[in-house]
Amino acid sequence: MKNLIIVAFYLFTLNFTTALAQENYEVKQISTLSVNASINPATFNYLKTNLKKLSKNKGDLAILKMDTPGGLVTTTKDIITLIGELEVPLVIWVTPEGASATSAGAIIASSAHLLVMSEGTNIGAATPVGLGKDMEKSDGRAKAVNDLVALVTSLSKARGRNPEKFSEMISKASSFDSQTALKEKIIDGIVNTQVDLIKFINKKSVKVLGKDINIIVSPNVEIKNYAMDPGQKILNIFANPTTAYILFVIGAALLYLEFQAPGGFVAGAIGAVCLVLAAIGFQVLPLNFGALGLIVLSFVLFILEAYITSYGILTLGGIAALVSGSLFLFRTENAYLDIQLPMVLSVVAAIVIYVFIIAAVILKTRQKKQYFFQNKDTFGHILKFIGMDGDQYMYQVKVNGEIWNTVTTNEFSVEEKVKVTDQDDEHTKVLISKL
Repeated sequence: MKNLIIVAFYLFTLNFTTALAQENYEVKQISTLSVNASINPATFNYLKTNLKKLSKNKGDLAILKMDTPGGLVTTTKDIITLIGELEVPLVIWVTPEGASATSAGAIIASSAHLLVMSEGTNIGAATPVGLGKDMEKSDGRAKAVNDLVALVTSLSKARGRNPEKFSEMISKASSFDSQTALKEKIIDGIVNTQVDLIKFINKKSVKVLGKDINIIVSPNVEIKNYAMDPGQKILNIFANPTTAYILFVIGAALLYLEFQAPGGFVAGAIGAVCLVLAAIGFQVLPLNFGALGLIVLSFVLFILEAYITSYGILTLGGIAALVSGSLFLFRTENAYLDIQLPMVLSVVAAIVIYVFIIAAVILKTRQKKQYFFQNKDTFGHILKFIGMDGDQYMYQVKVNGEIWNTVTTNEFSVEEKVKVTDQDDEHTKVLISKL
């Protein structure tokens, strides 16, 4: 009996001391943010811009609504560091129903001061793309996985959650629904509405910057919603690997068309814009430069096929390079992102058909024996003075949207309108005369 009294007194003293050590933190303003896309530099910029505004002196608290398929490991670590530096509590809420915090999202969720989920959501599956069951076969891959396991284990222990289950999300790609996550102490609670969430947060104790605080939500708490600004939204779109990949392939295809049929500049201009937009996406994605080189090589081979008689060998090599490069374009140990095989096959099929059509048109054109300009009323204009060939002038002349070379004894000025009278015997130049 005496021992029971001593134990009870000890527990009472411990709880009383803990309560005294905790600081009441009155929440006067709640800032809500949303991440419903991949984790990329645009996401980090959005979170950093808005979370850095929060202040303990103003009684701020942040709620981050999360629904993400994953993203970049480097950006994930940047976001975790950002959360760790906050002087105010951050609540991560996996919502709405059907949402998930997978891959990089699960790792970020482990760093939240409070972690809750809505019914019908899931969390986990955080093994990086390409590592999977083969991770033990590569020291580099094993190190990458072990690093992430250590990270989530440390974070979950610091937040008082189940470190073993967070570790399984990476080492075994485990995923948990909301009820299982609550049962396994992966999350702190299940809430379905913002009103319920605010009630749940009230009187919760969390540790911020190593100090225990007791959250007290003010009855007159102000709620502010922060969305991405236009620049962040645009960058977020281009950070999608599928978008960047399609833009790059379309841009390369249009430049290929411009090389094959120069003169219009429309295809080349649109292709250049697509390539610039793709470059923006590549700057925020974990690019495999070897894979990018294979894709560039594929279009070089397609162009060479039009000038070298290889009986389709160059085209087959280009197709192989395009497929290989596409499959490994974003496959690095720094990503949870890749391009799905059906997307690659669809794009490759479209490009191959496109190349064959262009090649067929060019071949058919070259095999024609008749002159292109049999009509004596065909007109063009001087596009550029090339130089002199003895006493003859060499120009580029634009005719019906096509650019041809011409050699004449007459002198013309740039943009001067001329009459196209014939072609030479080899169909490589046109003959012109003054009007």
